[in-house]
Amino acid sequence: MTTDHAKVARLEALAAISGVMIALQSRANGELSHMLGNSIEAALVSFSSGLTILLIIFICSAKVQRGIQNLWEVFKTGDIKIWEIFGGVLGGLNISFQTWAVPLNGVAIFSVASIAGQTVMSLFVDRIGLSKHGQKKISTRRISAAVITVLAVFVSVLNKFEAHTFSLLAVFLSILGGAFVGVQRALNARVNYYLKASFGTSLLNMFTGTLVLAIILLLKLIFLGDHINGLPTSNYLIYTGGAIGVLYIAFTTTIVQRLGVLTSTLFSVGGTLIGSLLIDFLIPSKGIGMSWYLVVGILLSYFGVIIGGESKLFNLRNWRNS
Repeated sequence: MTTDHAKVARLEALAAISGVMIALQSRANGELSHMLGNSIEAALVSFSSGLTILLIIFICSAKVQRGIQNLWEVFKTGDIKIWEIFGGVLGGLNISFQTWAVPLNGVAIFSVASIAGQTVMSLFVDRIGLSKHGQKKISTRRISAAVITVLAVFVSVLNKFEAHTFSLLAVFLSILGGAFVGVQRALNARVNYYLKASFGTSLLNMFTGTLVLAIILLLKLIFLGDHINGLPTSNYLIYTGGAIGVLYIAFTTTIVQRLGVLTSTLFSVGGTLIGSLLIDFLIPSKGIGMSWYLVVGILLSYFGVIIGGESKLFNLRNWRNS
């Protein structure tokens, strides 16, 4: 293996690891929600911990500081609208859905459903030109990809309806959360066009997401008589969700620049799906079981992601040039 091929192989491995990190984040946030008994509080803890880390990066990084300053200047000129900076709100809602759904249905079903939501929403996002790349036609290939990923969700849950912990509502919210992520990415692309600093965009996401989650939790306390539970101390790994999110940003920023969006996405999604399956198999949550339906659903989901790419995806020799 040549030096260049070895470097590419290492980057591909890192892309797959970044996908596994997303699966681990889902599990950590889900366990935190289960112990707290409050998905909004769990999402707030995860987001605020990530925000704390990003604030430290902001203080130490002149590039991130310049990015935020540039965004403020652009905001004053009206080139960017107020609603465009609230992608983090959708991210916060997705994490709140995640923290509620994972303890009920497991990481794997959440991941399959989330990918379906992202794939379907990407059709609408590209059609209306929400990102800075303008409008795109909805091709037959991408419609097929969306149908396949939705079919993967149905296959994954075929034998789950009698399970004690299974929730169809959690599946729906997982799909909705994935759709939110699809919109969030488009909004982030608009913001990052001016910031030119991924950590700055993420800081803005974490700030707006944390703010909205705090408001929702406060409203629950006032109007629903909810209460804040003490943070558990029996397992500190459940607090790693925010840190994993920041690491994921660092990984993907480097990997996408060197591998390209197409290849990095393929390896990252593959890592997420395989990681989710292994987590539910090796360290399953209570009441979460494995099945061949779920395995087939994961394979279908990944096939849908591949189909949704450009036609050059089917020429393996061109992957690394994407």
